[in-house]
Amino acid sequence: MPQAKANGLTLEYETFGDAKNPALLLIMGVGCQLVMWPDSFCTGLADMGFHVIRYDNRDVGLSSKIDEAGVPDVMGAVTAQLSGQPVISPYSLDDMADDAAGLMDALGISQAHVVGASMGGMIAQLVATRHPAKVKSLVSIMSTTGNPDVPPAKPEAMGALLTPPADTSREGMIAQGMNMWKVIGSPKYPATDDELRATATKVVDRMVCPEGFGRQVLAILAAPARNAALAKVTAPAMVLHGSDDPLVPVEGGKDTAAAIPGARLEIVEGMAHDFTEALVPVYLDKVGGFCREVEAGRAAAE
Repeated sequence: MPQAKANGLTLEYETFGDAKNPALLLIMGVGCQLVMWPDSFCTGLADMGFHVIRYDNRDVGLSSKIDEAGVPDVMGAVTAQLSGQPVISPYSLDDMADDAAGLMDALGISQAHVVGASMGGMIAQLVATRHPAKVKSLVSIMSTTGNPDVPPAKPEAMGALLTPPADTSREGMIAQGMNMWKVIGSPKYPATDDELRATATKVVDRMVCPEGFGRQVLAILAAPARNAALAKVTAPAMVLHGSDDPLVPVEGGKDTAAAIPGARLEIVEGMAHDFTEALVPVYLDKVGGFCREVEAGRAAAE
């Protein structure tokens, strides 16, 4: 896959569709590589008339690692946040939003539909607040504003996300990945065991960087609430959330939509915190459909 220099880093990325079509930038969640966006979703968006770009955030996949920051103390940071103490992070979600904007610049993209999932939704929100001229529309999926009054993750979901594998062999890490996705997976749109294994294997074989994952967690924990900044967003926005999300409860999506003027809130019954093949048609309908509406509105206004 190609790489680009952005915001002082090297970012691994991949594109789908005709570069002449409207750009749609996909930003993944904490510790997740670009391959966590299903190929069928990316090709489906391309077939809907978009030029799709997915990339590895800093500290994950094949993009630059911030190794000079050392090994993060994730549990210490969680404890600090719970006790109201400040969390120190080697970089911020703002920095990661600037990475996304820098990637757009490197690829010669002046504007894009910016779509983020989970931590990627947080980053997408910040692209819209920090680089508004670059954002045709904002889609925040299974994400939140950082508002401390929003209900937290369920303990079993947080445990599945943060507990390192007891067995760090290849097979042990694959098994741990499969278990995590089962815990936070969608009850109405479950992945098959074969799908879970294929996804976990692809991720483990491509790159494992637990320190990078931890540093991304610190960036989330250190981030202030975005509600006030989101009140100034002028781009068309949609917030997409599952009713059964145990990691980022649906109240997080509701709070995000309430913070953004005119935002559309779409709650999918039986969806949780994943991207299964069974969910791809839902995502294509909601995300692709919304971005098409925005494009049609822009065309009508010209």
